[in-house]
Amino acid sequence: MLVTRGADRGRGWAVSRGADGGVSRGADGGADRRRDPDRSVRRGAGRGAVAVAAAVLLAAGCGSGGESARTDGAASGGSGPSAPASSPAPASSPAPAAVAPAAKGGTVGAAGSACPLPVAFDVAAEWQPKKVEPVGDPDLAELNELLRQGPFTMACEIDAKPAGRIGFLRVWTGGGGAGAGRGGGAAPRAALESFVTADDDAPSSAVYRDVRVGADGAVSATEVTYVVTSALLGERKPVRALAVATPRGPVVLELGGMDGEEHTAMLPAWELAKRSLTAAGG
Repeated sequence: MLVTRGADRGRGWAVSRGADGGVSRGADGGADRRRDPDRSVRRGAGRGAVAVAAAVLLAAGCGSGGESARTDGAASGGSGPSAPASSPAPASSPAPAAVAPAAKGGTVGAAGSACPLPVAFDVAAEWQPKKVEPVGDPDLAELNELLRQGPFTMACEIDAKPAGRIGFLRVWTGGGGAGAGRGGGAAPRAALESFVTADDDAPSSAVYRDVRVGADGAVSATEVTYVVTSALLGERKPVRALAVATPRGPVVLELGGMDGEEHTAMLPAWELAKRSLTAAGG
């Protein structure tokens, strides 16, 4: 979800959904809501208004290293909102093939960057980072549901469109208060599991791996690859995510794409972020 608010958009907030999953704010403060094929919003009957207001987010994660796998829940046929979540079952999978990192275009996360974060990492050339902030308009407040997944809140969205791809690299923060319950704690694995199981798009075939990221593998992390089923498009697509622990709480990086082809094309940007990540952002 692309949530922007800048001088060129005036003081008013207008929220609109584009075909790539972004949400933008216009100067007139009105709402232009369009369906997005990237991720359906299904928060249950009590969140019906949100499902009408917006339809798509991305999800993602990939990597290499020691493997520890789970198949998370729904069978490939998917399940309805009323179906109980199934317990992850043991699974195994070979590590994904190595991908060369993209060329660096900038850095995000440090104080003074587009998105001050508990972590910092390099951004691929032409990818555009934007800080994500809650919707302030009371009439559109339900859209804030789109900024939460389990105990995590979206803090930054890095748009691949300027580089010719349809997708995002998103950063989700748990904050100090995310420590309560499964999502919270300092362990990256527990934090990542809580993020994946909170995905509304019926995550399945989840494979978790303990990995080392950053320069010389200085940072411990857990990475996951899994598959979601888009209720809007009726298609399955891969996603990848990575969790690290920081003094300010767990952080999840998520890579998605409109479909499998877009997702694969964005893997060099994902690899760049992983290899440059430090747990000392702004």
